[in-house]
Amino acid sequence: MTYCLGIKVKEGLVALADTRITAGTNTTVKKKMYVTQHDNYSMFIMTSGLRSVRDKAVHYFEELINEGVVYNKLYKAVNAFGEQIKRVAEEDRANLEKSGFKFNLNTIVGGQLKDDKEHKLFLLYSEGNWVELDEGSPYVIIGNSGQGKAILNRVLNQESTMKQALKAGFLSFDSTRVSNNDVDFPIDVVLYKKDSFAIVEHRYEQKDLQVISEMWADKLKDALDDIPEEWMDQSFEKIPSPGTV
Repeated sequence: MTYCLGIKVKEGLVALADTRITAGTNTTVKKKMYVTQHDNYSMFIMTSGLRSVRDKAVHYFEELINEGVVYNKLYKAVNAFGEQIKRVAEEDRANLEKSGFKFNLNTIVGGQLKDDKEHKLFLLYSEGNWVELDEGSPYVIIGNSGQGKAILNRVLNQESTMKQALKAGFLSFDSTRVSNNDVDFPIDVVLYKKDSFAIVEHRYEQKDLQVISEMWADKLKDALDDIPEEWMDQSFEKIPSPGTV
């Protein structure tokens, strides 16, 4: 399973991806983040789904770029990557399904190209169609998303800073990690500040963030203890005393 998160705030983009690859009983670490950038051109791609589909689609897309194809707006690059997913589907879907595998590749694409007025964030589906995130939806998760949404829904909005977004993003990942064995460190983080055309990448190992994880767990316990209990009295008063039933 995978955990990939993209966040868009007014200041810029924050993205986070785990690196756990599970195949049967084997577990390996592989990068799920692809970054390409040069003058007035910065974009990243994160994927969730079959690794073979992902690698082939990325190679095909990278080949286009190396051959000199230039995209001036991010949605055009998203369209192009979607076409590569369709190409892989035509080549591999039948054989994959014969072997019992579902053709599956969900993708988060973010960045800013030459003629984009601002940074953009897209969710691209296996069928090659996409949606763009706007002010009403500041983040998107692909992969194992259930446990990580609650904190993001409570604290994130367009006015959040990039540092706040990264903090919330890590806590979202950590909530997912402690509930799922197939999501784990290391995690790759991408930061993009609006109009900078410069993506920054950083990898965190578990030891780098262990203190933050423990601090969050302690604060949750303290918050639970601090919540008043009087509102529960009416319920607990209904419990019969031992020997009175």
